[in-house]
Amino acid sequence: MLPSHLNRYFEDRFKIREATSIGGGCINDCYKLDTSTGIYFIKLNSAVTYPGMFEAEKKGLELLASTNTMPIPKILETGEVNGTSFLLMEFIETGKPAKDTMLNFGRNLAALHRHSSGHYGLEYDNYIGSLPQYNQIKDSWGDFFIRMRLLPQLKLAKDLVSFFILDFENLFSKMDSLFPDERPALLHGDLWNGNYIVNTKGDACLVDPAAYYGHREMDIAMTKLFGGFTNEFYEGYNEVYPLESGWRSRIDLCNLYPLLVHVNLFGDSYVKQVKKCLKKYV
Repeated sequence: MLPSHLNRYFEDRFKIREATSIGGGCINDCYKLDTSTGIYFIKLNSAVTYPGMFEAEKKGLELLASTNTMPIPKILETGEVNGTSFLLMEFIETGKPAKDTMLNFGRNLAALHRHSSGHYGLEYDNYIGSLPQYNQIKDSWGDFFIRMRLLPQLKLAKDLVSFFILDFENLFSKMDSLFPDERPALLHGDLWNGNYIVNTKGDACLVDPAAYYGHREMDIAMTKLFGGFTNEFYEGYNEVYPLESGWRSRIDLCNLYPLLVHVNLFGDSYVKQVKKCLKKYV
């Protein structure tokens, strides 16, 4: 049941026939809305606990959509009512993958990554899961990766990772030599298999971004973290924007960031995985 204050808020726009609670991540309340003007998807959360979360997500989705590289749900409205923030958007009806779904998904992601900026980062901060993600502009990818990605997570996880923090310091000292030099790419930023939906046309649609301009291997590495991306996906990607040699050897390096995020979200069960990945580079 949609909260009554939101029912009242939307009653001038449309009549809600039915609000069905559905999955939409681990931190938001999500509903499919059957209304007098169409079917919509709405995400709700506390405006106090997560200030600016949905406004940042709206900006990220609109930034991705502006590239015209792949389907992105259209944003209808974001706002706050009585302490509840909301994001109202197009509802993506799920369908079955087609034979070429993953091949085209890879091609489309590569086309997205072709969109660049003069610097790493973004003009505003956003979130990854329920954690703040800082996007202060940097000229160097190594500097950005250390200061905007790893250090904030290490600060949060200091009690869990203190016994191997010197390994991170050793990693930082040679970071600039570990990545190939590439221009910043527009990234989804949280590209695991739960953050895309296959629509009724068989196209993969991106959702729940943590967008910024970064090294494109960050998105690629995260697709490897929990699986769900086929060989055809990587074949399609490399057709359009071939990855630099040695990219597989940097997967664990890139995934230090999402793994530290998981340490901070879900606890010490991910600490051993962080340490194992780190040891490959120090």
